[in-house]
Amino acid sequence: MADDAPTPPANYPADYTPPKVWTWNKESGGRFAAINRPIAGPTSEKALPIGKHPFQLYSLGTPNGVKVTIMFEELLALGHTGAEYDAWLINIGTGDQFGSGFVDINPNSKIPALMDRSGPEPIRIFESGAILIHLAEKFGAFLPTEPARRAEVLSWVMWLMGSAPYLGGGFGHFYAYAPFKIEYAIDRFAMETKRQLDVLDRRLADSEYLGGSEYTIADMMVWPWYGLLAKGMAYEAGEFLDVQSYKHVQRWTDQIAARPAVKRGRIVNRAGDNTLPERHDASDFDKVGKPAAE
Repeated sequence: MADDAPTPPANYPADYTPPKVWTWNKESGGRFAAINRPIAGPTSEKALPIGKHPFQLYSLGTPNGVKVTIMFEELLALGHTGAEYDAWLINIGTGDQFGSGFVDINPNSKIPALMDRSGPEPIRIFESGAILIHLAEKFGAFLPTEPARRAEVLSWVMWLMGSAPYLGGGFGHFYAYAPFKIEYAIDRFAMETKRQLDVLDRRLADSEYLGGSEYTIADMMVWPWYGLLAKGMAYEAGEFLDVQSYKHVQRWTDQIAARPAVKRGRIVNRAGDNTLPERHDASDFDKVGKPAAE
């Protein structure tokens, strides 16, 4: 190494060198360490409940889960009575996602997971993007059929699927959940998160919604993650990321948040005040006070 070369930063811990073969011999630390593991498959035998409606949703009101409940509520608001659904709470903190019934629907053990029982044979769908596309095509709503417009909407759906892990598993983890602060990791993912916000802001400067002039599944996919972030509600990082500077994202966020179906969908499969841990009928919302009427 040349005399004037910078000194490499110390490893953390200082004596750490990656082994030739990684093995799982300790918890990783942080908020979700107890449910993280390097293997798939069920850890217990546990059947899932089945309600009376054509669609059975097994989920939690995280950003990924909220996408689907918003979609169902929007379909019902349009008059698609066939979109009635039962929403069952999956507590990922206690490992419900590793029960055998859930793994049968989603071998990846992540929420949301959906069973479509509206036809002669049940259909399983996992991954939120796949679920929203399935529902949009089934009911002919929120996904244009004209090729160019459809391609634009699906491009933003796939953008979210590729981008959100950098926000949640990257920035969110190292900024809010990791057992200690790592400057390099936080800087790396803060930079990417702000770049993503700028991508959205530039698009929304030219377009009312992400897919164009109409509200679509693209907005339902992106809003639960980046709308939450834009209001400073994700990771308590609003000031850190200067989210108020993204004016077009702010406009879009407020516009979608005001939709009655969004107000309903965002409280389903959540525990706490003014929430609905399970949803089995439209009248269930009466239990938490009616969101704004359609």
